[in-house]
Amino acid sequence: MPLLDAATLTETAYAKVNLALHVRERRADGYHALESLFVFATDGDRLSGCLDVGNEISLTLDGPFGAALGAGADNLVVNAAKKLQEHLGEKRGARLKLTKNLPVASGIGGGSADAAAALRLLNRLWDARLPRAELERIGLELGSDVPACVSSVTQMVRGRGEVLEPCHIDGLSGIPMLLVNPGVGVSTASVFSRWDRVDRGPLTASTLEDLIVDARNDLEEAAIGAAPVIADVIALLREQPGVRLARMSGSGATCFALFDTLDSRAAAARHIAARQPGWWSLETEIGGA
Repeated sequence: MPLLDAATLTETAYAKVNLALHVRERRADGYHALESLFVFATDGDRLSGCLDVGNEISLTLDGPFGAALGAGADNLVVNAAKKLQEHLGEKRGARLKLTKNLPVASGIGGGSADAAAALRLLNRLWDARLPRAELERIGLELGSDVPACVSSVTQMVRGRGEVLEPCHIDGLSGIPMLLVNPGVGVSTASVFSRWDRVDRGPLTASTLEDLIVDARNDLEEAAIGAAPVIADVIALLREQPGVRLARMSGSGATCFALFDTLDSRAAAARHIAARQPGWWSLETEIGGA
């Protein structure tokens, strides 16, 4: 029997990029209050699924980074499916297949985006018809980035991920973007343990110029302490012709650069691939709001 059949549904788990990330005060629940502008690439992992004859959830993995993950209960896709099953009292199951195109533990929300894609896909497959806000609430139980990944649109994200505000910034949608990862995994917990705990103030993101001049990633220095190669990635991106902004995403180690034109992005990708053939990169664009 083939893994997936004609009734298969598909979802893209779009790569999440933090154009800015400000870490504010520590909350009573132990989490740090964050302020971040999330954007989503037009590319990402790919999740497919069809109904299972029983109530089991099964997952297979392929793609360039599929071998880096397990397909058991610890996988966020499986976890998301079981959470939704539990929420619905759902007796049906699903056979899922994840094509893992994005590197693991890389600061671009791969696992969170996969979990959100699973919630969207199964909401359709099981004809649950849950509204987006309800999927976001379920997603928050899976991880702080999951709620924003449910809609995968440009958003200001606050709190620990539960406060979402759609955000339109002129000139942002469609801008050419290059993602680069040096092939090292960085633990979010280890980065936060190295953060200097200085609240440097709120995030203002009314314009692209605000993001370039006044915004920052407060975890960048701590991540570089954990993986010094991140500084090399940022420096190489910033020296490329046509770059408007280069910064680390999330807790690393993936970094991004925004470019004036598709040609300048393509030239930068070729140059970096020649200089660092072992690094992963993705030529993409920022998706629309």
